[in-house]
Amino acid sequence: MIRRKHFLAVGATAIAATTAFAWTLIAADKPKLGYTDTPSYPGSKWRVHDGERPQPKIVEPGTCSTQEQPGKPPRDAIVLFDGKDLSRWRGEGDRPAGWLVEGGAAATPGHGKPGSGTILTRDEFGDCQLHVEFATPNPPTGRDQGRGNSGIMFFNRYEIQVLDSYENLTYPDGHAAAIYGQYPPLVNASLPPGKWQTYDIVFTAPRFKSDGSLESPAYVTMLHNGVLVHNHTAILGAVAFRALGKYEPHGPKGPIALQDHGNPVKYRNIWVREIKGYDQP
Repeated sequence: MIRRKHFLAVGATAIAATTAFAWTLIAADKPKLGYTDTPSYPGSKWRVHDGERPQPKIVEPGTCSTQEQPGKPPRDAIVLFDGKDLSRWRGEGDRPAGWLVEGGAAATPGHGKPGSGTILTRDEFGDCQLHVEFATPNPPTGRDQGRGNSGIMFFNRYEIQVLDSYENLTYPDGHAAAIYGQYPPLVNASLPPGKWQTYDIVFTAPRFKSDGSLESPAYVTMLHNGVLVHNHTAILGAVAFRALGKYEPHGPKGPIALQDHGNPVKYRNIWVREIKGYDQP
């Protein structure tokens, strides 16, 4: 029995020594990252080329859409509409979202039809990346602002215009991809009626001081069908018709809205990613 205990003790010591040696080899083999003798960034605890700085979070990217098939959202995206139902949306006044869902798309019913009206996300968002796909009717009907008119509104007040702007003249700040009533898109990247089009929007929410005054405006960077149409553009205020937009204080997050402007417009593959600061998980 003594011999067995002695054998076990010697064996345990040998295993511990072997394990420690293995970890020593692993530690010695681990590459040294960065530097510790470089200057620090102003206002930061991190140094230039700091190897201890948090590694960027790994996110599986999505895939691009085609006319026949919507793409796959990034792994960390919040899917707002996947073509099946509008459970993440509500109508105004907390009514059910009554838009038509058919063939993987949600459609604005139009004035006078059941379910008409703007719909809003049940969740609220601040700084975010939003992906939306839409299609206007083919053959087109109407002209100017009466042709495929809808809108995407952050906080239900800062609007990106949706419109059929393919061979359809209108006032420039009401054009497809315009920051409505404020800035036309840099270029017209519209596809023909009936084609699925994409908006990829990076939205920075406005900030307000404790007294309610504006500290910094909202900003928009945007791609329309992969083409840059706004480059960190400062929004002038809430959407307004035939008037200048202005800011009123509100919280750090709000709903995203899809507008029913009386024209039939279809939406699909809507997802959002919340934007965090550097070094945040």
